[in-house]
Amino acid sequence: MSQLQERAMNKQAPDMPLLSLGMMAVLVAQFLSALADNAILIAAIAIVKSQDLPNLVPLLQESFVVPFILLAPFVGQLADGFPKGRVMLVANLLKLAGAVAMLSGINPLTAYAIIGVGAAMYSPAKYGILAQMFGPESLVRANGMIEGSTIVAILFGVVLGGWLSDYSLNWAFAGVVAAYSFAAIANLFIPALAAEKPGESFHPWRLIKKFLAALALLFKNPDARFSLLGTSMFWGSGSTLRLMLFAWVPAALLITDNQTPANLMGALSIGIALGAAGAGMWVSLDKVNRALLGGLLLGPLILALALVHNLTFAAALMVAIGICGGLFVVPLNALLQEKGHETIGAGNALAVQNFAENIAMMLFVGGYSWAAAASMPITISVISFGLLLLVTIGSLAAIRLRRV
Repeated sequence: MSQLQERAMNKQAPDMPLLSLGMMAVLVAQFLSALADNAILIAAIAIVKSQDLPNLVPLLQESFVVPFILLAPFVGQLADGFPKGRVMLVANLLKLAGAVAMLSGINPLTAYAIIGVGAAMYSPAKYGILAQMFGPESLVRANGMIEGSTIVAILFGVVLGGWLSDYSLNWAFAGVVAAYSFAAIANLFIPALAAEKPGESFHPWRLIKKFLAALALLFKNPDARFSLLGTSMFWGSGSTLRLMLFAWVPAALLITDNQTPANLMGALSIGIALGAAGAGMWVSLDKVNRALLGGLLLGPLILALALVHNLTFAAALMVAIGICGGLFVVPLNALLQEKGHETIGAGNALAVQNFAENIAMMLFVGGYSWAAAASMPITISVISFGLLLLVTIGSLAAIRLRRV
């Protein structure tokens, strides 16, 4: 068989059953890995707070994000050049190494950056394998299952991370190490599908040029550009909101522990899981513009957060924000995977997506860091953030609908 014929076969998804053993292995591995990712973030925040260095909290997120940006030209090719299940295994082992490093007393920023390297490798393989396992009809539902698994993991991760960090950091890290270890075991049961683009060169400069070409190609495609901009706004805003909660809760609710902001992050996660489930039932790739409804509501809901001073209302609002976010981001993820699988390979497309999303995270979190360093009241920061999101997603929706 020629190399071209082999690639053509690899591009045709086998359309496995959604409840196959392979999909269950992907879900379990993703659940455990995401749970540990979020639990260790809360533990790292607890460490820097215990050291009386609250200004380092935004820098933790930045240390995690930078590897995604620097490695973007390489991780997509890595995901497409090798069986994605094995790439996920290696990535989980790197995350495990970062957790052990933090437990051993290494600077939290450095250790969290190691976890970021593993996460940068993991993401394009995790989502890219879905386009190899499922056809277009099942891809949105498969994404909904992955997002649902991820969000439930985030929920348990932040809640357990907050509770264990207040109780014992050693127990928190023991849980994280166990979760990463079991995730690596689950990776062994993921189907050993053929690499999408085997045998291609890994010369760094060539990969950078290829990545820039892939970036340009996706931004020229209206659907891919819509997905990249939309998901970037969502994850940039989501990362910022999670960090804001650690300043907003003491100011608005007069509660100073780690558990309460972690629980509110959990409420946000519940909402995203519900939104992801709703997207799987209501939004298909041929009706992807329906996702805009969720995106357009994010700004007003975040603005409403500035008026809340009650924990119950805050939790309900976080669930509502999450529902809108899940409804917005899940269909856009599926749209990009399909367009990437048709053109440059799903792994490369997801690497471009991670690059765009993490630049957005760096800019959003950087803006919040600047506001915090300038001693801007958290209420003003929340209002500014909500207005920014309203304007940016509103502009994206106007441009998208004008083309219809």
